[in-house]
Amino acid sequence: MKRYLGYFLVAGLTLPALAQSPAEQVNVFLGSSGDHGQLSPAASYPFSMLSLGPQTYPNLHTGYEHLARTFLGFTHTRFEGVGCQGAGGNLLVKPLLGTDPAQTTLLKKTERATPGYYGVTFENGIGAELTAAQRFGLHRYHFPASGARGLFMDISYSFANGFKHEEHATTDNTLSGWLEAGTTCGAGTYRLYYYLETSQPVQWEPAGAHKLVARLPTTGAPDVEVRVAFSSVSLADAQATLKQQAAADFAAVRQASAQAWNALLGRVQVQGAPDRERLFYSLLYRTLQSPYVVSEPDGRYQATNGSLQHSTRPVYNGWAIWDNYHTQLPLLSLAYPTEFQDIATSLANLYRFGKKDYATQHEPSPTVRTEHASVVLLDAARKGYTVDLRGIRDSLVSQARRLDYSHPDKALESSYDAWALGEILGRLKESKEAAVWHTKALDYKRYWQKDFQDMTKPDVDRLPARGLYQGTIWQYRWNVPYDIRGLQELMGGEAAFRQQLDAFFGGDYYNHANETDLQAPTLYNATRQPWLSQALVHHLAVDTVVQHYFNDNSRGIDPYVGRIYQNQPQAYLRTMDDDAGAMSAWFVLAGCGLLPACVGEPVYYLNLPLFQQLTLQTGGRKPLTIKVENYGPNRMYIQAARLNGKPLNRNWLTHQELAAGGTLEFVAADVPNKAWGTQQLWVAGEPTSNAPAKAK
Repeated sequence: MKRYLGYFLVAGLTLPALAQSPAEQVNVFLGSSGDHGQLSPAASYPFSMLSLGPQTYPNLHTGYEHLARTFLGFTHTRFEGVGCQGAGGNLLVKPLLGTDPAQTTLLKKTERATPGYYGVTFENGIGAELTAAQRFGLHRYHFPASGARGLFMDISYSFANGFKHEEHATTDNTLSGWLEAGTTCGAGTYRLYYYLETSQPVQWEPAGAHKLVARLPTTGAPDVEVRVAFSSVSLADAQATLKQQAAADFAAVRQASAQAWNALLGRVQVQGAPDRERLFYSLLYRTLQSPYVVSEPDGRYQATNGSLQHSTRPVYNGWAIWDNYHTQLPLLSLAYPTEFQDIATSLANLYRFGKKDYATQHEPSPTVRTEHASVVLLDAARKGYTVDLRGIRDSLVSQARRLDYSHPDKALESSYDAWALGEILGRLKESKEAAVWHTKALDYKRYWQKDFQDMTKPDVDRLPARGLYQGTIWQYRWNVPYDIRGLQELMGGEAAFRQQLDAFFGGDYYNHANETDLQAPTLYNATRQPWLSQALVHHLAVDTVVQHYFNDNSRGIDPYVGRIYQNQPQAYLRTMDDDAGAMSAWFVLAGCGLLPACVGEPVYYLNLPLFQQLTLQTGGRKPLTIKVENYGPNRMYIQAARLNGKPLNRNWLTHQELAAGGTLEFVAADVPNKAWGTQQLWVAGEPTSNAPAKAK
């Protein structure tokens, strides 16, 4: 086997690497077994909706189960890590011995994969390799030297029985057309155009509704390539992409994909223990797969109202914002500013063309949901990104007027969005209207006192209870990130707030398997005991933990004892979907020593990084270098810190301070320094004069 990426993976195990580029350290099998991430080893390209991967039986949300041996074939799209029954799984291709799909059983023999590449061999002698570029992919199939062979193609294949409609046409060696399928959780529809070409002439035969067999010549080369291009805009665009790639061979496409991954992963350089480095890059890889670029090179794209639009910059789709607004999007805003600017612009444009909380009927790619988009846009604007808030002002207000306060969790979630709108209107100098929404946001206190204050009721640790979505009363009660000072007052002051945090974490009520309380470990930073957050973040990132599940309607059923993040197919906690990079990005940010204090405020709380040194290319005139003196893999406390050589006594930094680059230095310790970071606290909800970041 030719060495393109320096190492290969067999059955999900990493063999010794000859080189240590970021892509070479990625284990693409992480999270691909059981309900431990809902990820796949598909051949993908950064931010590309085209992702060529295996379909197994049985399968998971992305169509793949690492322990499965039976393969159904290979498909071209998937939304990594999302719930329900996933989205994508379009246009299945299965290599055949003979021409009867039922007579060919594909049983996995060996398997290997790296970013941008997937390969497998089967017991019957067939081999398959896949690689991907932006809007373009290549299959390469190896058949035994003699005998009838073919390719089965199921245009109607889709996850969760999501297929709706299709039209296709065939010529001597091409299959082309469009297909429509339902997106994640059955909300909305997307349409994709495709143009597929085989390297050998074929005879097309019907094989059932929306299914075909391409009969290959019985003599000649035992290998056949399938070249395919996708477009969200038109069949002509898919065909044009295929023509542009006409001269590209498999090795060149694979190498280009590896280079693209290295360029993007390499924007964050880490130095530490090899196993921790590999875990870090494997998780960073997952944060860079979505959202997807859905525009053509000339800027044309399909809007969510079905109209054809034009942009001067790449347009993205494939949203999971309720999940990844906590972590993945803030990470992109810091380390990938060019891409994040385009993502923020694309998100704002949803308001021009019919945004919904879930997918619309005219999606250009699989997507999930967009709640808290206004929070993300406020966050982007405060971080210095260009967002046309004035142009979408009326749509933002219209959306806020439809916010749902019908259940306790929805009341807190909607109050957060109301706060974001108030802040946006304040930026637009509409002080009177801003005050209306700020008042509405602070009305969360009434809902909180009704449902979240009394923790003696028997249902506070149960799910479902009181109509809550994927969380308990214990977990949701912290979900007021924009007014932590007000939350402290509701609990009786800072000391009582800390005591209730102690009870929450000490009683194992926290659940890292979902996003409902993902910000809770950082909340000690808003008190005079920030070292407790330093310990919690380290504990959740790398230590063995006791995890009590809440999806069984009772706390403590089948508890898990072990690490949350592991570099293996069963990588996360049971039921812990990665949710489009949300959970992976939490580890990456924690590894860098930075976690968002409140999305919508350009502030990051500090914890001790998981590596001795990191370098982030933040887009400033110089990179941001983060160093840890007295580093030890198990040390978790900050003894002291310096920013550009000057003592740093606060436990937070603004986005602008980090994005400017320079050197952030920590001194690590085995025991907490109870004086560090306790004087100049940043607490969401403080008056503007006490929260410098708000003026940014």
